[in-house]
This record gives sequence, C-alpha cells and structure tokens, in this order.
Amino acid sequence: MLKITSKQLEVTAPIRERIESRFEKLSRHDVQLINPHVIITEEKPGFKIEASVGIPNGELFAQAKHDNLYKAITAMGQKLEKQLNRLTHKPEAQRFTSLAHTDDIGTVDTIDEYEEEDAA
Repeated sequence: MLKITSKQLEVTAPIRERIESRFEKLSRHDVQLINPHVIITEEKPGFKIEASVGIPNGELFAQAKHDNLYKAITAMGQKLEKQLNRLTHKPEAQRFTSLAHTDDIGTVDTIDEYEEEDAA
C-alpha cells in the first residue's frame, strides 16, 4: 500500500492519482515493492518530493525539486524507474566479465595443445 505524506500541502485526488500512476510503471518490472512511501514538501521556490521504496534486493530512494508539483512527481518517478531498471538488469550487465573469463581459459588450453604437438 502506497503511503503519501505531505507537509504544508493537502494531497488531492489528482495528486494521488499521478503518484499512483508513476508507481504502476515501477510494478511493470515484476519486482515486489515493499512499503513505498512518498513525502511531498512545499518549499519557497517550488515543491520537493521524496520517495523511498523497499525491494527484495535493497532499497530505492529518489528526490526531485521543481516549481510544478506534477513535473516533480514525474522526475521522481523517472529516477526510481532508472534505479529499478539498473538493479533488475544487473546480472545481464555482468555478461562481459563471464565471457572474458571463459575466453581466457579456452586460450590457455589451445596453447598447451599446440605446444604438445610441436614437441612430438
């Protein structure tokens, strides 16, 4: 369940809907969101929005400031989505190191075979 807290501001239905729609985009990654919490603060030049979300591998945190509240919500959602995308695709990003390791092993084996043939 999404928890929204605000300071010096009343959370209206359109604000709640916008925040919920951003979190629906996060749920597309098939990762369980644990205790999502959003804090909205109205500051002098504009709005500040912070979100913290627990996931099974760790925690996501994003903060955005903007004059327009809806743009701040969008920026915060994009930051969370980028972090979640990075965490979910992390095993795929490590393919290069595993391929390089097997190439090194294969190269060593082939050199040994050629040396044995030359010696005979």
